[in-house]
Amino acid sequence: MTQPHASHEIAITDRTFGDLGLSQDILKSVKRAGFEHPTPIQAQVIPVALQGRDIIACAQTGTGKTAAFVLPIAERLRHSRGIRGLILCPTREIASQTTDFLNLFGVGHDLKTVMIIGGVSFGPQIRGLKEHPDIIVATPGRLVDHMERGNVSLRFIHHLVLDEADHMLDLGFLPQIQHILKSVPKKRQTMMFSATMPFEIERLAQQFLQDPLKIEAAREGTVAQGISQRLYLVNPEDKKRCLIALLKEIEGKTLIFTRTKVDASWLMKVLIKEGISAEELHSNLSQSERKSSLEGFKKGQYRVLVASDIAARGIDIPTIEHVINYDIPENPEDYIHRVGRTARYDKEGLASTIADWTEKSKIGAIEDKIGFKLPRCCVLGVSPYEELGFKKRPFGR
Repeated sequence: MTQPHASHEIAITDRTFGDLGLSQDILKSVKRAGFEHPTPIQAQVIPVALQGRDIIACAQTGTGKTAAFVLPIAERLRHSRGIRGLILCPTREIASQTTDFLNLFGVGHDLKTVMIIGGVSFGPQIRGLKEHPDIIVATPGRLVDHMERGNVSLRFIHHLVLDEADHMLDLGFLPQIQHILKSVPKKRQTMMFSATMPFEIERLAQQFLQDPLKIEAAREGTVAQGISQRLYLVNPEDKKRCLIALLKEIEGKTLIFTRTKVDASWLMKVLIKEGISAEELHSNLSQSERKSSLEGFKKGQYRVLVASDIAARGIDIPTIEHVINYDIPENPEDYIHRVGRTARYDKEGLASTIADWTEKSKIGAIEDKIGFKLPRCCVLGVSPYEELGFKKRPFGR
């Protein structure tokens, strides 16, 4: 497990974790993990969280936010006092990563974590809940299922985290989140992390947080400095041809985003027919299938991973060299999350977007968000759509 402080996405501070008020037991686990200096979000959140104050933090994936809330929880909890910590995550992948962090940092206090996610059987989760865990990491839908079956009680929760709250709302979890929040004690610490602050997030904060301190780790709408961004504007019938030409022109481990899971499956099959090793990742797959896809991609069994937006915030693979938006996302924030899967851990990365003329309004919204016009490029054998004032650029890099 690696501290994401070396990424182009966020700088580290000159402070040490010892400056933040953590005990020697926790500092030992931090040292074992190879962490040396906290990121800005960690330096801002950890001392306040240790005081028990409610927090609402604006933080992008890759800023070190997971450790920012895991370390204070690991510090303040002790084993065998019941389920006192609850962390809600939007996807199974993020839940799994968070559980790994808790297993790493909770060693000093013998903390036990159980992960409650969909896509797997209830049996092992029920057994885990009966083994007196201290912390639950859960996706909202599956946690509510367990609550309704009487498998778990949240009446002793002292520490509650909503991770990537805006993404949970995008996935339609608001009713489940409200149900969960009404089931935990009113006297508790709540930390909410969100990349953006839409009205629904503000309303949740007003309803369920007590005088929260607002912390902003990075300006909304920023993209990692190490990412080169490009736009390939083509006629609708040329999108597939443009993608294949782009993959043959630019080598390297590539993550492709589609709008739907059906499109992800279809596009994977198209690429395989073209002789390109590819795998799919979307919510129609079981948890074991999704884990296998990610592991195969990490290990280089597949050069390309075709994913729906479920993976936009859950993938943290340092070796992704190229992100391609085959479908433009519905909102500019998702564009930022997608392209942020490359240029991680002090590496350079490339982000390409393939679009047709019907999507020019979405392109404009993205350019307004990032603050500049995406460079127009083209590939050999595919004619670009001629915008007014568009000038052809050299092929390739």
